[in-house]
Amino acid sequence: MSDLVPVPSPGVPVYVGMQGGPLVVLVHDYFGRLPGLLLIADLLAREGFFVAVPDLFNGVATRSAVDAEKLMNDLDVGIALAEIDDIISDSRASGSQKVGVAGFSMGGWLSLLHAQGGSADAVVAYYSSLGPADHGVLPAPVLLHYAENDEWGEGEDPVSFIERLHEHGTPVTDHVYLGTEHSFANSEIEATYNARAAELANQRTVRFLLSHLFIR
Repeated sequence: MSDLVPVPSPGVPVYVGMQGGPLVVLVHDYFGRLPGLLLIADLLAREGFFVAVPDLFNGVATRSAVDAEKLMNDLDVGIALAEIDDIISDSRASGSQKVGVAGFSMGGWLSLLHAQGGSADAVVAYYSSLGPADHGVLPAPVLLHYAENDEWGEGEDPVSFIERLHEHGTPVTDHVYLGTEHSFANSEIEATYNARAAELANQRTVRFLLSHLFIR
C-alpha cells in the first residue's frame, strides 16, 4: 500500500518572500515537498530572501523511505535541472540580482549538479555530495552540512568530495553534526530528525547566504 500524500500547488513552485530580493531555490529531498520545508522557506524569507520551493514530484510526497526511493528513482534529472533553470531565469527577470540554490539529500545533489552550470552565486547542500562521475568545477562558494553517521558510495564520501572541491579552487565550508543521521534536518521524519542540529545548520545556512547574496 502506497504512503503517498498530496501536496498543495502540485507541480509548481511555491514562492515565499518579496519578489525581486535575492533568490534562494530550496530543493526538497527524496521525501518530496513536505510542509516542514516551507518552514525553512519562511525562515529565509524573514531575512529578506525571495524563496522558491519547487515540487519535483508533481503533486505527491511521502514520509516512507520505501516510497521516497521510488519517487527519486522515477525522477527525470534533466527536467528537474531545467525547472531550477526556469525559476532562476524568471526571478532574475523580476529583479533578483543574486541567486542561491540550497537542497537536502537528493535536492542537495541536484543543487550541486546545477551549480556547475554557473548560474548560482552560492550553494548549500545538506548531507549531499557529487561522485567523481558527476563532479565538475563548481564556480560558486559552497556550504556543506553532514551527518556524523551516513553511508556513501565509492568516491562520494565527504572527505573525497571536499578534496576535489579544494583541487578545483572552490571555496567550501563544511560542518559535521555529532550524533546525527541522514535527513537530520527534515522535521517531518521523526526517526532521524535532530532539532538542535537542524536549527544550527539552518542558522549557518542563513548566515552563509546573507554573506554571499546581498549586494553591498
